[in-house]
Amino acid sequence: MKIVSACLLGVNCNFEGKNWLTPEVLEEFKKGGLFPVCPEVFGGLSVPRVPSEIQGGTGADVLSGKAKVVNMEGVDVTCQFLKGANDALRIAQAVGAKEALLTEKSPSCGCGKIFDGSFKDKFITGDGVTAALFKNNGIKVTCVKVRV
Repeated sequence: MKIVSACLLGVNCNFEGKNWLTPEVLEEFKKGGLFPVCPEVFGGLSVPRVPSEIQGGTGADVLSGKAKVVNMEGVDVTCQFLKGANDALRIAQAVGAKEALLTEKSPSCGCGKIFDGSFKDKFITGDGVTAALFKNNGIKVTCVKVRV
């Protein structure tokens, strides 16, 4: 079993209330073995929602309390991101997932490259909160590039 970002399957749960449907991932889902999650929704954030970015570091830094997640209006949404990541981890553990297919750039699911916190479409090397938590718990994270 693998965890997958629900938006990659066509679920309209990204910050814009849209999705990042990825046909290859959808085909894999149809064969079974993928369990969809949306950590931001699990954390109680709405769809659509004000865009958020990690400020002061990466998802690993959020987990250690050194950085926070703030939305474009300046509201600290760190608690929602942490709750969503922990809920996604509990699901991953419950279904025995050893791998996760996550979307790129997101402050939650982003893997390898995330927005830098400036809301200016700039990036830094690092993972989102959920991706970092999965890695900390032995779940392999594979980043899926989305088509824009």
